[in-house]
Amino acid sequence: MSELSVSVIQVSYGDDEPMADRIQRVADLVRAEQGQDLVVLPELWPVGGFDVKHWDERAQIVPAPGPVEATGDPERAVVEALSAAAREAGVTLHGGSTVERSAEPGPEGKHLWNSSMLFAPTGDLVATYRKVYRFGFDSGEARTIEAGADLVTAPVGPFTAHLATCFDLRFPEYFRDGLDAGADLLIVPAAWPMARREHWRALLRARAIENQMPVVACNTAGTHAGDHEMGGASVIIDANGSVLAEAGDSQQVLRAVIDDEHTAQQRKNFPVLASRR
Repeated sequence: MSELSVSVIQVSYGDDEPMADRIQRVADLVRAEQGQDLVVLPELWPVGGFDVKHWDERAQIVPAPGPVEATGDPERAVVEALSAAAREAGVTLHGGSTVERSAEPGPEGKHLWNSSMLFAPTGDLVATYRKVYRFGFDSGEARTIEAGADLVTAPVGPFTAHLATCFDLRFPEYFRDGLDAGADLLIVPAAWPMARREHWRALLRARAIENQMPVVACNTAGTHAGDHEMGGASVIIDANGSVLAEAGDSQQVLRAVIDDEHTAQQRKNFPVLASRR
């Protein structure tokens, strides 16, 4: 059996906190989780969930995977702070997501993406995931940023993690694709609102149960962009769909241990995945 000790940092913030202050505060929260194996942050915490009108001015450069050079460039502040925090804490860090500005435009001619970054305990950037399913239908994220096109998996301890973000949860076929790619752990940062919190809870358990894999999901707390109250309820779920830890409505750190043997045993004892046609 190989265990993975997980910390989920449910960050709370409001519109009055400067971006630079929040980056420093969150990096310090990561450092405080030294001794854990995996630390996960929420979606869009540096730039503000739902704060679409400020995304362009707050967008960040996301470098190619590899060592992260310390440049002091404000447009690399997020990646450099998270790389340093992962290295100093000695943890694998899923940095939630930020708005990325790319040098080349995407298919729709935009330069902005909702991008997640995964860092090794060395501080190296090991994987980047650009959110595939954009929220907003004909406004907000759907109008402002490009849609990613690639399914991304990455090794995290004894697991292979499928990286997804928030609104992706509503498309179960995407997680079957992750399962078929060899994933046995799902990591989901989000900026999910209070108004649809029960959907968040139900969808996360459904993804765990139907794919027989643990789910580590980190949401935000607080009120963003004036009146968007965030739902909190970050959660760690095992491969049987059992909730190991769940947060409330405010800032909180969840900790739990998951192991690959439990996942393998669940799949063996109830071999539903083998019955797929």
